[in-house]
Amino acid sequence: MSTANTTDAKFLKRFRMEIDLRNVELARPHLPDGYSWGAWHPAIIDQHAFAKHESFRTEMDCQIFVSLRTLKGCRDLMCSIMKHSGFLPQATWLIQFDGDDFRPAMPCGTIQGVAMSTTLGAIQNVGVIPEHRGFGLGRALVLKNLHAYRSCGLVRVYLDVSAENQGAIALYRSLGFKYSKTSYREIFAVD
Repeated sequence: MSTANTTDAKFLKRFRMEIDLRNVELARPHLPDGYSWGAWHPAIIDQHAFAKHESFRTEMDCQIFVSLRTLKGCRDLMCSIMKHSGFLPQATWLIQFDGDDFRPAMPCGTIQGVAMSTTLGAIQNVGVIPEHRGFGLGRALVLKNLHAYRSCGLVRVYLDVSAENQGAIALYRSLGFKYSKTSYREIFAVD
């Protein structure tokens, strides 16, 4: 784990990555068969919370964002994002697994968008449930989100990612994101 020590506190290294939407060609988001998009509506807040919790509950992000540890915490986080003055419903998406003969339908991916200014957007919580990873759902979520930011007239978008999450970093780089800064977040003990 990437840590920096100050007294007894431990910290997780994070990267901020940014993309300039004026200088990048964005592919159309594509979902594989068996998956469908869910546009933002307050009635599906619990589905977003479920997908967020199942995506992050065993990940390193839970060490620094306590709300990700519980379903209630994820719902509270969704409520907080939804109440943000820059919340962009059109940049907030859910991916639904449609179900098959062996597994029921369920929400399995989530992303939220917030406008930080008239030109700058912030991606919140790109999450895909572990058993649905490897099918391009994360890429589809980010592309869907970026297209929405562009249609709203925003020109730059950023996100923060844990330095150890090499898969996510590779995905973001492949889409045109570039490293902009490093930060450290304090790790909180798991109860």
